[in-house]
Order: sequence, then C-alpha cells, then structure tokens
Amino acid sequence: MIKLKSQREIAIMRDAGRIVAECHAALAEKVQPGVTTRELDRFVEQFLARWGATPSFKGYNGFPASICASVDDVICHGFPSGKKLKPGQVVTIDIGAYYKGYHGDSAWTYAVGEVSPSVRELMRVTEEALYAAIAVALPGNRMGDIGHAIQTLAEAHGFGVVRDFIGHGVGQNLHEPPEVPHYGTPGTGLTLRPGMTIAIEPMITMGDWRAKVDPDGWTARTVDGSICVQYEHTVAITENGPEILTKL
Repeated sequence: MIKLKSQREIAIMRDAGRIVAECHAALAEKVQPGVTTRELDRFVEQFLARWGATPSFKGYNGFPASICASVDDVICHGFPSGKKLKPGQVVTIDIGAYYKGYHGDSAWTYAVGEVSPSVRELMRVTEEALYAAIAVALPGNRMGDIGHAIQTLAEAHGFGVVRDFIGHGVGQNLHEPPEVPHYGTPGTGLTLRPGMTIAIEPMITMGDWRAKVDPDGWTARTVDGSICVQYEHTVAITENGPEILTKL
C-alpha cells in the first residue's frame, strides 16, 4: 500500500535528505585516485553519526556496508573494498540516512580524476535525465511519464536504460511502494498524488542495458562490461510540484 506523507513527515524527510546531501558534498572532495571505497564507507558512517543519523543500508537484508560503491561496469549494490580507485574510473556512491524514523536516499556518480569525453557525456546525460524526470513528477501525471522522460533522453544519445533495477517509494521504510521504472509510456501507470515520496534513480549504460549479478548475490554489473552511471534524488510530490528532498 502506498503511504501518503503528511507535512510533518515530509519535514522530517527533508531533514534526512539534507543530511544525505551534506554528506555527498563532503564526500565529493574525498573521491580521488588512490582512495579506497572502504575508506569512503568509513567516512560516510562517521559523517552520518555526527548528524545523529545512521546508515540506511548497513544490515539491510544483510548488506554489509554503509554505502553502495559501484565502480565502472557495476550498475548498483557494489561492496566497498580495499582496492584503490584509479584515474579515469567512475564510482557511484549511494547513501541512505535514517533519521528520526525516516529515510533519505541519494546516489551520485563521481569521476576519479579525469575521465574520457564519452564517459563525461554519459554522466551529463544521466544527470539531465534525472532532472527531466523530476520535472514531470507532478500531481495528476503518471508513473509512465517519469520513465518516458528518462528513456527518451538516454536512448536519443545511444545509451542503455537499465530495467532490472528501478526506483521506489521512500519513507519509514527504505524501499516501499510504489515502484518507479526508468522507462515507460507517457500517460500510463500509477497516477502521481501529493504526499507520495519516491526515489528516482536512473542507471544508464554506455552499452547493453542488461544486468548480471556476481556470486555475492548483490553486485550487479552490465553484461557487456560497459560503464554504468547513476544519479538519484528522493522527491516529494506536492500540490506545488516536485520537491527534491535530498538537496543542500
């Protein structure tokens, strides 16, 4: 069942979202060649603790870390490791903060040093697709409008839209109804209503959109080894339009 949030609940989620946004802003300066994603994981857990929040992901269905750290061909749910990041790589850091009973959830892809022009273009288009989707997250619009906004923009640039992993509702639970696909037909699907709080998180690939999962049961990769990037915000549907909750 979809739980429509009250103004009081959205205010708490706004605080949780701001903690996530502040954490990403601090983390951006830490993503450099030579750092390990395990070090970034430790930094995020300590940062959240200073704000009175706990990591949403740690222990979630057995997930072992505070962040998802997805490097290059990893689509999502990558485990932090002791491997040093190298120049030219990209890493998507997904951060969730649990604060006063509610979650904020946002992922961002970071370039490690200088990346190739084609990867930079993939990053630009994916971020643009996220904001195009947010722009149509209006009361009375449909879930298919969100997916269509992402799919048409990404595919117009020759990129692949991951279908195996999608966005979701956020609230007292990290994942709750409704599902938020990043592909679709306009005017179809669930009608958006004020009080819905959803994570829109397009995962866009340089090549094939299909995924495979590592033996660890978590780490999802592109089947062809192509680079994947992701940008995610938690968004509230309001009478006045979409409000991004995970922003500074």
